[in-house]
Amino acid sequence: MTGTFSQIYIQVVFSVHGRNSLISLTWEEELYKYITGIITHKGQKLIAINGMPDHIHFLIGIKPSCCLSDLVREIKKSSNEWINAKGFSKTKFKWQDGYGAFSYSHSSLNTVINYIQKQKDHHQKKTFKEEYFDFLKKFEIEFKDDYLFEWIE
Repeated sequence: MTGTFSQIYIQVVFSVHGRNSLISLTWEEELYKYITGIITHKGQKLIAINGMPDHIHFLIGIKPSCCLSDLVREIKKSSNEWINAKGFSKTKFKWQDGYGAFSYSHSSLNTVINYIQKQKDHHQKKTFKEEYFDFLKKFEIEFKDDYLFEWIE
């Protein structure tokens, strides 16, 4: 009998609606655990997760049968509801539409994990907008400004 063998690693990046800095240090760890639970429950493997008050990054190992857009939609929907039910945000919390997804080889995992773990250090030197444009350029992804996140200047 033959099986399916794969190594698919994706870094996902998305931001808070309106790029508001609503993710507080007081509950971000709970949020990351909640998102980890969603990913695990969907049969995928979370490798790293971290972020800033206005956006998050996570690296996952996914199975070929996983539809990434369905997974991200579920993470956003469920975490929106969870954050609002917990009352963590003084205003209604919502993730912004869209996301970035960037694939990596197994040999790059340590570099990506380190990058994600050091988000707070990294963003002392670079804005989210600069970071996101760097990803798009590095991965040679064509885009129109109209379809990117709302940026706070």
